[in-house]
Amino acid sequence: MVLVKDVVKSFGEVRAVNGISFEVAKGTCFGLLGPNGAGKSTAISMIVGTLKPDSGSVTIAGHVLSGDTDPARQKIGYVPQELALFEDLSSLQNLGFFGSLYNMSKPEIARKSAEVLAIVGLSDRATEPVKNFSGGMKRRLNIAIALVQGPELLVLDEPTVGVDPQSRNAIFDVLEKLKAQGMTLIYTSHYMEEVERMCDHILIVDHGKAIISGTLEQLLDTLDSRFRIRFEFLDEDTAVKAEAALNAKTLGKVFRKDSAVEVLPSKNAQAIVDSISYLQGANVMFEDMRVERGSLEEVFLASTGRSLRD
Repeated sequence: MVLVKDVVKSFGEVRAVNGISFEVAKGTCFGLLGPNGAGKSTAISMIVGTLKPDSGSVTIAGHVLSGDTDPARQKIGYVPQELALFEDLSSLQNLGFFGSLYNMSKPEIARKSAEVLAIVGLSDRATEPVKNFSGGMKRRLNIAIALVQGPELLVLDEPTVGVDPQSRNAIFDVLEKLKAQGMTLIYTSHYMEEVERMCDHILIVDHGKAIISGTLEQLLDTLDSRFRIRFEFLDEDTAVKAEAALNAKTLGKVFRKDSAVEVLPSKNAQAIVDSISYLQGANVMFEDMRVERGSLEEVFLASTGRSLRD
Protein backbone atom coordinates (compact mmCIF):
# COMPACT_ATOMS: atom_id res chain seq x y z
CA MET A 1 0.00 0.00 0.00
CA VAL A 2 2.82 2.42 0.87
CA LEU A 3 6.40 2.43 -0.36
CA VAL A 4 8.76 5.09 0.96
CA LYS A 5 12.10 4.94 -0.83
CA ASP A 6 15.23 6.88 0.15
CA VAL A 7 13.33 10.07 1.02
CA VAL A 8 15.38 13.12 1.92
CA LYS A 9 14.08 16.49 3.13
CA SER A 10 16.12 19.47 4.32
CA PHE A 11 15.15 22.84 5.76
CA GLY A 12 18.09 25.13 5.10
CA GLU A 13 21.13 23.38 6.56
CA VAL A 14 19.02 21.03 8.70
CA ARG A 15 18.41 17.61 7.13
CA ALA A 16 15.20 16.55 8.84
CA VAL A 17 14.86 13.25 6.95
CA ASN A 18 17.97 11.55 5.62
CA GLY A 19 17.29 8.62 3.33
CA ILE A 20 14.47 6.79 5.12
CA SER A 21 12.91 3.77 3.37
CA PHE A 22 10.10 1.43 4.40
CA GLU A 23 7.07 -0.45 3.12
CA VAL A 24 3.57 -0.80 4.58
CA ALA A 25 1.55 -3.83 3.50
CA LYS A 26 -2.14 -3.39 2.77
CA GLY A 27 -4.40 -4.07 5.74
CA THR A 28 -1.65 -3.73 8.36
CA CYS A 29 -0.79 -1.15 11.00
CA PHE A 30 2.70 0.38 10.75
CA GLY A 31 4.18 2.17 13.75
CA LEU A 32 6.50 5.13 13.12
CA LEU A 33 8.33 6.10 16.30
CA GLY A 34 11.05 8.53 17.28
CA PRO A 35 12.00 11.21 19.84
CA ASN A 36 11.09 14.86 19.37
CA GLY A 37 12.95 16.22 16.36
CA ALA A 38 13.68 12.77 14.94
CA GLY A 39 12.01 13.49 11.60
CA LYS A 40 8.64 11.75 12.14
CA SER A 41 6.46 14.76 11.36
CA THR A 42 8.44 15.59 8.23
CA ALA A 43 8.18 11.97 7.07
CA ILE A 44 4.42 11.97 7.71
CA SER A 45 4.03 15.24 5.78
CA MET A 46 5.75 13.65 2.78
CA ILE A 47 3.58 10.54 3.02
CA VAL A 48 0.34 12.54 2.99
CA GLY A 49 1.66 14.82 0.24
CA THR A 50 1.85 18.17 2.02
CA LEU A 51 5.64 18.20 1.60
CA LYS A 52 7.57 17.07 -1.45
CA PRO A 53 10.82 15.15 -0.86
CA ASP A 54 14.06 16.77 -2.02
CA SER A 55 14.91 13.31 -3.35
CA GLY A 56 13.47 9.83 -3.13
CA SER A 57 9.82 8.92 -3.58
CA VAL A 58 6.56 8.07 -1.83
CA THR A 59 4.30 5.58 -3.59
CA ILE A 60 0.67 5.13 -2.56
CA ALA A 61 -1.16 2.08 -3.96
CA GLY A 62 1.28 1.90 -6.87
CA HIS A 63 1.19 5.63 -7.68
CA VAL A 64 4.17 7.89 -6.99
CA LEU A 65 2.99 11.09 -5.26
CA SER A 66 3.88 14.14 -7.31
CA GLY A 67 2.65 17.03 -5.15
CA ASP A 68 -0.15 18.40 -3.03
CA THR A 69 -2.66 18.26 -5.90
CA ASP A 70 -1.95 14.62 -6.76
CA PRO A 71 -5.25 12.69 -7.08
CA ALA A 72 -3.68 9.74 -5.24
CA ARG A 73 -4.08 11.79 -2.07
CA GLN A 74 -7.80 10.98 -2.25
CA LYS A 75 -6.82 7.54 -0.97
CA ILE A 76 -5.32 9.03 2.21
CA GLY A 77 -7.10 10.04 5.41
CA TYR A 78 -5.04 12.09 7.85
CA VAL A 79 -5.66 12.49 11.60
CA PRO A 80 -3.38 15.33 12.79
CA GLN A 81 -2.12 15.70 16.34
CA GLU A 82 -3.65 19.17 16.56
CA LEU A 83 -7.43 18.97 16.29
CA ALA A 84 -8.67 20.15 12.88
CA LEU A 85 -12.24 21.08 13.79
CA PHE A 86 -14.55 24.08 13.59
CA GLU A 87 -15.73 24.39 17.18
CA ASP A 88 -18.87 26.44 16.45
CA LEU A 89 -20.12 23.95 13.88
CA SER A 90 -21.80 20.60 14.56
CA SER A 91 -20.31 17.21 13.72
CA LEU A 92 -22.43 17.02 10.57
CA GLN A 93 -21.43 20.51 9.48
CA ASN A 94 -17.75 19.72 10.03
CA LEU A 95 -18.07 16.53 8.01
CA GLY A 96 -19.98 18.39 5.30
CA PHE A 97 -17.24 20.99 4.97
CA PHE A 98 -14.39 18.50 4.77
CA GLY A 99 -16.35 16.21 2.48
CA SER A 100 -16.90 19.09 0.07
CA LEU A 101 -13.11 19.52 -0.20
CA TYR A 102 -13.07 16.06 -1.82
CA ASN A 103 -15.83 17.12 -4.28
CA MET A 104 -18.28 14.70 -2.70
CA SER A 105 -21.94 15.22 -3.59
CA LYS A 106 -24.40 16.26 -0.87
CA PRO A 107 -26.16 12.86 -0.84
CA GLU A 108 -22.78 11.12 -0.65
CA ILE A 109 -21.65 13.38 2.21
CA ALA A 110 -24.90 12.70 4.09
CA ARG A 111 -24.52 8.94 3.68
CA LYS A 112 -20.83 8.84 4.63
CA SER A 113 -21.32 11.26 7.54
CA ALA A 114 -23.92 8.99 9.10
CA GLU A 115 -21.64 6.00 8.52
CA VAL A 116 -18.49 7.48 10.08
CA LEU A 117 -20.35 9.01 13.04
CA ALA A 118 -21.69 5.54 13.79
CA ILE A 119 -18.17 4.12 13.53
CA VAL A 120 -16.80 6.57 16.13
CA GLY A 121 -19.89 6.44 18.36
CA LEU A 122 -21.11 10.03 17.85
CA SER A 123 -24.39 9.48 16.01
CA ASP A 124 -26.40 10.87 18.93
CA ARG A 125 -24.34 14.10 18.97
CA ALA A 126 -24.48 14.77 15.23
CA THR A 127 -26.15 18.19 15.43
CA GLU A 128 -24.51 19.47 18.63
CA PRO A 129 -21.81 22.17 18.41
CA VAL A 130 -18.34 20.67 18.72
CA LYS A 131 -17.39 23.23 21.39
CA ASN A 132 -19.62 21.27 23.79
CA PHE A 133 -17.67 18.04 23.22
CA SER A 134 -15.16 16.48 25.61
CA GLY A 135 -11.55 16.02 24.50
CA GLY A 136 -12.16 12.37 23.73
CA MET A 137 -15.23 13.14 21.62
CA LYS A 138 -13.25 15.71 19.62
CA ARG A 139 -10.52 13.14 18.99
CA ARG A 140 -13.11 10.67 17.72
CA LEU A 141 -14.65 13.30 15.45
CA ASN A 142 -11.15 14.08 14.18
CA ILE A 143 -10.93 10.43 13.08
CA ALA A 144 -14.41 10.56 11.51
CA ILE A 145 -13.37 13.54 9.38
CA ALA A 146 -10.36 11.60 8.12
CA LEU A 147 -12.69 8.75 7.13
CA VAL A 148 -15.46 10.71 5.41
CA GLN A 149 -14.08 10.37 1.85
CA GLY A 150 -13.50 6.62 2.26
CA PRO A 151 -9.67 6.42 2.31
CA GLU A 152 -7.64 3.24 1.81
CA LEU A 153 -4.81 4.56 4.02
CA LEU A 154 -5.32 6.23 7.40
CA VAL A 155 -2.37 8.18 8.84
CA LEU A 156 -2.67 8.97 12.55
CA ASP A 157 -0.34 11.40 14.33
CA GLU A 158 -0.67 11.06 18.12
CA PRO A 159 -4.44 10.38 17.95
CA THR A 160 -4.92 9.82 21.70
CA VAL A 161 -3.08 12.82 23.17
CA GLY A 162 -4.80 14.14 26.29
CA VAL A 163 -7.77 11.75 26.35
CA ASP A 164 -9.09 9.65 29.23
CA PRO A 165 -8.66 5.84 29.34
CA GLN A 166 -12.25 5.19 28.22
CA SER A 167 -11.88 7.44 25.17
CA ARG A 168 -8.49 5.93 24.35
CA ASN A 169 -9.96 2.44 24.46
CA ALA A 170 -12.88 3.53 22.26
CA ILE A 171 -10.39 4.90 19.70
CA PHE A 172 -8.47 1.61 19.76
CA ASP A 173 -11.72 -0.29 19.14
CA VAL A 174 -12.46 1.91 16.12
CA LEU A 175 -8.97 1.48 14.65
CA GLU A 176 -8.93 -2.27 15.19
CA LYS A 177 -12.27 -2.60 13.39
CA LEU A 178 -11.02 -0.51 10.47
CA LYS A 179 -7.90 -2.64 10.22
CA ALA A 180 -9.99 -5.83 10.34
CA GLN A 181 -11.98 -4.44 7.39
CA GLY A 182 -8.77 -4.10 5.37
CA MET A 183 -7.77 -0.48 5.94
CA THR A 184 -4.04 0.30 6.13
CA LEU A 185 -2.86 2.38 9.10
CA ILE A 186 0.29 4.39 9.81
CA TYR A 187 0.43 5.20 13.50
CA THR A 188 2.70 7.54 15.47
CA SER A 189 2.60 7.85 19.24
CA HIS A 190 4.78 8.43 22.28
CA TYR A 191 2.65 5.88 24.17
CA MET A 192 4.60 2.68 23.63
CA GLU A 193 1.86 0.43 24.97
CA GLU A 194 -0.43 1.73 22.20
CA VAL A 195 2.09 0.79 19.53
CA GLU A 196 2.59 -2.64 21.13
CA ARG A 197 -1.16 -3.20 20.93
CA MET A 198 -1.84 -1.79 17.47
CA CYS A 199 1.14 -2.25 15.18
CA ASP A 200 2.20 -5.21 13.06
CA HIS A 201 5.53 -3.63 12.11
CA ILE A 202 7.47 -0.83 13.81
CA LEU A 203 10.17 1.57 12.62
CA ILE A 204 12.16 3.73 15.03
CA VAL A 205 13.78 6.81 13.50
CA ASP A 206 16.23 9.31 14.97
CA HIS A 207 18.21 12.22 13.55
CA GLY A 208 16.35 11.74 10.28
CA LYS A 209 17.51 8.14 9.79
CA ALA A 210 15.96 4.71 10.24
CA ILE A 211 17.50 3.15 13.38
CA ILE A 212 15.76 -0.19 13.81
CA SER A 213 12.65 -1.89 12.43
CA GLY A 214 10.73 -5.15 12.71
CA THR A 215 7.79 -6.78 14.40
CA LEU A 216 7.40 -6.27 18.14
CA GLU A 217 8.82 -9.74 18.77
CA GLN A 218 11.84 -9.02 16.57
CA LEU A 219 12.50 -5.74 18.37
CA LEU A 220 12.19 -7.36 21.80
CA ASP A 221 14.73 -9.95 20.70
CA THR A 222 17.34 -7.16 20.47
CA LEU A 223 17.20 -6.65 24.25
CA ASP A 224 19.70 -8.34 26.54
CA SER A 225 16.77 -10.32 27.89
CA ARG A 226 13.07 -10.67 27.06
CA PHE A 227 12.22 -10.28 30.75
CA ARG A 228 13.78 -9.26 34.05
CA ILE A 229 13.47 -10.64 37.57
CA ARG A 230 13.51 -8.10 40.39
CA PHE A 231 14.15 -9.09 44.00
CA GLU A 232 13.58 -6.73 46.95
CA PHE A 233 15.53 -7.35 50.17
CA LEU A 234 15.21 -6.18 53.74
CA ASP A 235 18.38 -4.12 53.59
CA GLU A 236 21.37 -3.32 51.38
CA ASP A 237 23.68 -5.83 53.08
CA THR A 238 21.30 -8.67 52.20
CA ALA A 239 21.09 -7.39 48.63
CA VAL A 240 24.91 -7.46 48.38
CA LYS A 241 24.89 -11.14 49.45
CA ALA A 242 22.15 -11.89 46.94
CA GLU A 243 24.09 -10.17 44.17
CA ALA A 244 27.15 -12.29 44.94
CA ALA A 245 25.11 -15.53 45.07
CA LEU A 246 23.42 -14.83 41.74
CA ASN A 247 26.61 -13.66 40.05
CA ALA A 248 28.25 -16.97 40.99
CA LYS A 249 25.82 -18.72 38.62
CA THR A 250 25.41 -18.40 34.85
CA LEU A 251 21.99 -16.73 34.86
CA GLY A 252 22.80 -13.65 32.81
CA LYS A 253 23.40 -10.07 33.86
CA VAL A 254 22.87 -9.16 37.52
CA PHE A 255 22.49 -5.58 38.77
CA ARG A 256 22.10 -4.24 42.29
CA LYS A 257 20.65 -0.88 43.29
CA ASP A 258 20.40 -0.22 47.02
CA SER A 259 18.33 -3.06 48.49
CA ALA A 260 17.10 -4.45 45.16
CA VAL A 261 18.71 -6.86 42.70
CA GLU A 262 17.67 -7.35 39.08
CA VAL A 263 18.50 -10.35 36.90
CA LEU A 264 18.39 -10.19 33.10
CA PRO A 265 18.35 -13.90 32.21
CA SER A 266 20.35 -15.03 29.21
CA LYS A 267 18.18 -18.14 28.84
CA ASN A 268 14.49 -18.87 29.35
CA ALA A 269 11.90 -18.73 32.10
CA GLN A 270 13.72 -21.52 33.96
CA ALA A 271 15.89 -18.68 35.28
CA ILE A 272 13.03 -17.66 37.58
CA VAL A 273 13.07 -21.00 39.38
CA ASP A 274 16.88 -21.13 39.32
CA SER A 275 17.22 -17.64 40.82
CA ILE A 276 15.00 -18.53 43.77
CA SER A 277 16.83 -21.82 44.24
CA TYR A 278 20.26 -20.14 44.24
CA LEU A 279 19.14 -17.56 46.82
CA GLN A 280 17.70 -20.29 49.04
CA GLY A 281 20.94 -22.26 48.70
CA ALA A 282 22.88 -19.22 49.89
CA ASN A 283 20.43 -18.66 52.79
CA VAL A 284 19.42 -15.27 51.42
CA MET A 285 15.76 -14.38 51.97
CA PHE A 286 13.97 -11.85 49.76
CA GLU A 287 11.00 -9.68 50.78
CA ASP A 288 9.40 -9.42 47.34
CA MET A 289 9.90 -10.68 43.80
CA ARG A 290 8.34 -9.72 40.48
CA VAL A 291 8.94 -10.60 36.86
CA GLU A 292 8.73 -7.82 34.28
CA ARG A 293 8.45 -8.45 30.55
CA GLY A 294 10.75 -6.60 28.19
CA SER A 295 8.99 -3.67 26.54
CA LEU A 296 9.07 -1.58 23.40
CA GLU A 297 10.00 1.38 25.60
CA GLU A 298 13.26 -0.37 26.52
CA VAL A 299 14.00 -0.95 22.83
CA PHE A 300 13.17 2.69 22.09
CA LEU A 301 15.49 4.04 24.79
CA ALA A 302 18.26 1.61 23.85
CA SER A 303 17.99 2.77 20.22
CA THR A 304 17.64 6.53 20.74
CA GLY A 305 19.30 7.19 24.11
CA ARG A 306 17.92 8.58 27.35
CA SER A 307 18.85 12.25 27.00
CA LEU A 308 16.04 14.80 26.95
CA ARG A 309 14.92 16.23 23.57
CA ASP A 310 13.56 19.76 23.21
